[in-house]
Amino acid sequence: MFEKILIANRGEIACRVIRTAQKLGIATVAVYSDADAQSQHVKQADEAIYIGESPAAQSYLQIDRIIQAALDTGAQAIHPGYGFLSENDQFALACQKNNITFIGPPVDAILAMGLKATSKALMEKAGVPLTPGYHGTNQDPDFLKQQADGIGYPVLIKASAGGGGKGMRLVERSEDFLSSLSSCKSEAKSSFGNDDVLVERYVLQPRHIEVQVFGDTHGNYVHLFERDCSVQRRHQKVLEEAPAPKMPEVKLEAMRQAAIDAARAVDYVGAGTVEFIVEQDGTAYFMEMNTRLQVEHPVTEMITGEDLVEWQLRVAFGEALPKQQHQLSIHGHAIEARVYAEEPEKGFLPAIGKINYLHYPAQNQFVRVDSGIVEGDEITTYYDPMIAKLIVWGKNREAALVQMHHALGQFHVEGLGNNIAFLDRIILCESFKTANLDTSLIQREENVLLTVKEQAHPELIVAAAFTDLLSRFSVNKTANNPVWQSDALWRLNISQTYPVKLLLDDQLKTVKFTAQGTGYRAEYLGQTYQISGKLADKNTLHINMNGQQDKIAFSKNDEGLTLFKNGQSFKFDPVKIRFNQDDGADTEANLKAPMPGVITQVFVTANDQVKKDDVLLTLEAMKIEYSIRAPHDGIVASAYFQPGDLVKAGDELVEFQALTEDVA
Repeated sequence: MFEKILIANRGEIACRVIRTAQKLGIATVAVYSDADAQSQHVKQADEAIYIGESPAAQSYLQIDRIIQAALDTGAQAIHPGYGFLSENDQFALACQKNNITFIGPPVDAILAMGLKATSKALMEKAGVPLTPGYHGTNQDPDFLKQQADGIGYPVLIKASAGGGGKGMRLVERSEDFLSSLSSCKSEAKSSFGNDDVLVERYVLQPRHIEVQVFGDTHGNYVHLFERDCSVQRRHQKVLEEAPAPKMPEVKLEAMRQAAIDAARAVDYVGAGTVEFIVEQDGTAYFMEMNTRLQVEHPVTEMITGEDLVEWQLRVAFGEALPKQQHQLSIHGHAIEARVYAEEPEKGFLPAIGKINYLHYPAQNQFVRVDSGIVEGDEITTYYDPMIAKLIVWGKNREAALVQMHHALGQFHVEGLGNNIAFLDRIILCESFKTANLDTSLIQREENVLLTVKEQAHPELIVAAAFTDLLSRFSVNKTANNPVWQSDALWRLNISQTYPVKLLLDDQLKTVKFTAQGTGYRAEYLGQTYQISGKLADKNTLHINMNGQQDKIAFSKNDEGLTLFKNGQSFKFDPVKIRFNQDDGADTEANLKAPMPGVITQVFVTANDQVKKDDVLLTLEAMKIEYSIRAPHDGIVASAYFQPGDLVKAGDELVEFQALTEDVA
């Protein structure tokens, strides 16, 4: 087996390859750009080599630099991951010329399958079923229009070198063909440097199903069953599952055999994926072959129990396939969800920025998370905005759906937009639950899937205010052991009503708390809630509201408070205090605790009139007593603390001015 490999990729796939390499005792070399200097794949690898600036064209696509990094570190092989150079024949050839093993198929196989038209001609010769259409080399516009007219509309124009949904045009009328062809060719030339196209009959309500195949240098071929990737947006996959549900077994067997025939036709070696466009009755047509490992390979691993990266390494080293076809079988059902930093309700726009809080679901034999992102990382404009892949397994599809819904509810991201709630809506959508699948599922269910996010109900707002109340009085036991105080009652020593103010979607929410027994009475919008609880840790609230116990995850920082509930996130912003000052000066900081401490004296109560520089209260911190003074003449609207209360740095101590509020 190899002693050392270089991984010519980044993020979660680089971490994924490192994990298997470590299991096999293989040393790993990472490569990185400026943006990835502190990334997880760099930290997890045994060595890391800098290869250039942040844009991929100046780093991860630099063949010479990557080859030199392998030579300098003594790496015997290179794993390309997916994307970037994974299907680049010139990169595979450069590896070959430098006596470095390319962990992927032979150069000839990449070339054969790299162009859609060429690959379809090969598949037709091998007897693999093709979608009716024209896959030849004649690119004359009038000739292509004649072919389209003969096929019958609607037709799909596809860039021969295309991928990822680019270079595709749906044409529904003959008179629109030439303009659509021109547009498609222009995009293909810009994106792929090749404007050749093919024309195919557009399959109505198609499913997208792919078959995982493997070949070795000893002439062995197997399939590891199929994956349904029909749930897509803009021709990009969102959810994948294995095996394909509601498919006739005879149709599946034909598709699996066609995939092996496709691999054998090009003397394929390593992991490959043969993709099919499938009619609702299960009739499948060859679409393309991806000559690499796929993003969605974990669902295949979950149902077969095989490590596909280990298979890649063993085959690349010259070993025979670890198993023959009769030794492979399907166990249960697996689903993968791609968690992205994007905003589905805004046209799936990428969300760029820092992840302030990140909590992954607990991993076990039923739940797996593949990621290269940790809390504090930034999603940049340079690379794909995927945060993680969430993969679940169940003994059947229904059990897997339950697992996915629960796991999405435990997946928390704060700091930028994400698609977690959108993914959960798909899982709960009737079309998906009943496996009524086709590539337009999201489009036809957009009224359900792309709705404005769920509104916060009063109980959740009360819970948010209670979380804010408790977190105000949380303390560290010691400097080295940040354990949050866990008493059920925080001993606020307040006898008067204590208001908590938060902003939700720019609307002020005020909940009034009064200490009562071992808990509180909360008032909001005319309703009363009996409430008690504690912070189990810095991100978990245990709460009892009107006799009902619950556990709520949250994140709190200077930018506000976010509650996570049922796959949704609700962001509450802090209230900014405003004063009616002629000079417009910002005096908010004058009424906040300068550091953690204890309130020693309070000289004002609600509705007291004070003069500028009057002492309102005193605070003892670090054996120094601080006086909090009135920033100007005014009226005290609320005094939030009493002698003996603990406060944190930045806590608002006194409010001067009443605001228009939706108070109880």
